[in-house]
Amino acid sequence: MDIVPLVERIGESPTAALFGLIAGITFGVAAQRSRFCLRAATVEFARGMMQDKVAVWLLTFSTAVVWVQGAQLLGLIDTTEARMMAVPGSWSGAVVGGLLFGAGMVLARGCSGRLLVLAATGNLRSVVSGLIFAVVAQMSLTGWLAPVRDQIAGLWITQGGRNMDLLATMRLPQEAGLVLGLLTALIALELSRRNRIGFARLVFASGVGFAVALGWALTYALSQVAFDPVQIESLTFTGPSANTLMFFLDRTSLLEFDIGLVPGVVVGSFLAAWYGGDLKFQGFEGPSPMRNAMVGAAMMGFGGMLAGGCAIGAGVTGGSIFAGTAWLALFCMWIGGMAMDVALGGRGQVAHV
Repeated sequence: MDIVPLVERIGESPTAALFGLIAGITFGVAAQRSRFCLRAATVEFARGMMQDKVAVWLLTFSTAVVWVQGAQLLGLIDTTEARMMAVPGSWSGAVVGGLLFGAGMVLARGCSGRLLVLAATGNLRSVVSGLIFAVVAQMSLTGWLAPVRDQIAGLWITQGGRNMDLLATMRLPQEAGLVLGLLTALIALELSRRNRIGFARLVFASGVGFAVALGWALTYALSQVAFDPVQIESLTFTGPSANTLMFFLDRTSLLEFDIGLVPGVVVGSFLAAWYGGDLKFQGFEGPSPMRNAMVGAAMMGFGGMLAGGCAIGAGVTGGSIFAGTAWLALFCMWIGGMAMDVALGGRGQVAHV
């Protein structure tokens, strides 16, 4: 893929933002049509059900792993210097942040990515929760909560100045990642068959995983031709939500992949919902759901920044390159989500609305 003419025409930063927009639109369309959500999958699993929500999540995750690992084997991308891998990871942050994020997404009735998708379809609950999520994430990055985040994250970090590559640490061949992705995909397809999930929904669920791989490929391609250093990254919504908020509040902010990503998700989700007839204004049903949503959004904002990523950023993007702290954060998100559903007595809806 020759992107040199594009970079020369519009510049490196606008190209990065354009690539974020493309990846975001792809994710938005696929996530809206597939109804992908980690929160729904964890609640379903916590209640002893292996139905469509779990199947969709597994298919998304496995698709991302297969595409990313396959591309690395073919030499099309190299994520060894990705931002997530090139800096030390925090084991303590992954545990505490993952648990907080998982519990928060159950309270808020959607993970951060799902809230963004729902907000674009007219869900005002998600608009409120999403704004709180972005503000708390920014506070955790550079604001009043940053010292607390730094203290917790510094309790236990990875050795060697980098994050842990699980495949390399376990001395597994690079092909092992691809094999694991394919095996997970087979499990997902079997669950889909049992739950009679339609072909279109399966395609869109795979599209969410493909959007993650697309983000890796686009930023890697840009890093190979850019004069200034470019971060190799892909989809995540904790940092980008905070950065996008500040972009519209601070005129000195610069264009980057993150700034295109969030608006891209909104555009893609809106178009998909409009095409499917799913546009509908929705609000809070009462004070209790509103309180839970606000508290949950704040927990996700701090937890996602502490864990190094949200349900997409750590759970799928980080998982696809086998970053050690991302896998631990994902595991803790599942535990936190299931524990919160049990604490609530399993009264909440499995479906995200």
